[in-house]
Amino acid sequence: MATRRRADAENDNAANGRTRWKVFTLVFVVGFSGVALMLTGLSKGAVAASFAVSGTSYKASADKLTAEGVVQFGSVDRSAEEAHPVLVNGFKHAKLTNFCQSIRVPDLPGIGDATVRIEAADGMTAENLVLGVEQVQGDLTLNNVEIGRDAAKLDAGPEGVQGTSGGFGIQASGATIDDLKQEAWSTTASTLNLNDVNISTTAGNDPCY
Repeated sequence: MATRRRADAENDNAANGRTRWKVFTLVFVVGFSGVALMLTGLSKGAVAASFAVSGTSYKASADKLTAEGVVQFGSVDRSAEEAHPVLVNGFKHAKLTNFCQSIRVPDLPGIGDATVRIEAADGMTAENLVLGVEQVQGDLTLNNVEIGRDAAKLDAGPEGVQGTSGGFGIQASGATIDDLKQEAWSTTASTLNLNDVNISTTAGNDPCY
């Protein structure tokens, strides 16, 4: 009976144009072969961020992310010394509740490691948010999803956020991620609003998760 109820729920979601996954890492929906397809743009010099990134990734978490206008494709962020393969996540509009971002600053003289934390207890909103992500975990629902679309033809996300021609792309009209945890190299947005923000620096390694 439990198996039948799960199957019925999945069928109802499909009928409503929604697709749900319990946990995802790096990609919303595809397996190892899909990862390879999504990253074909790396050799063609696709760049996720419009700037050179630092040599340090950062962690972020939120109780929930809700977004409209979602695109995803493989790309690369470049620091001074190396290239970092990333999954570009683009959102026209995004809202995150109980947002936290942590950046580890290593080897400070006389201190050692330190952590910068940016916390917004009342949440964060963003317009035209684009992330160069290394890893993502959470409970995901996508609305009206298209899987395997040419990355250069993506048109649901922020204007101009597209991959290379022939690359593997995903887009959806909306997305919800519960218990979001991610590690990323870059973030860009036309607007970021952090409500009730608190920025702190402490000695030691104190990540958001």
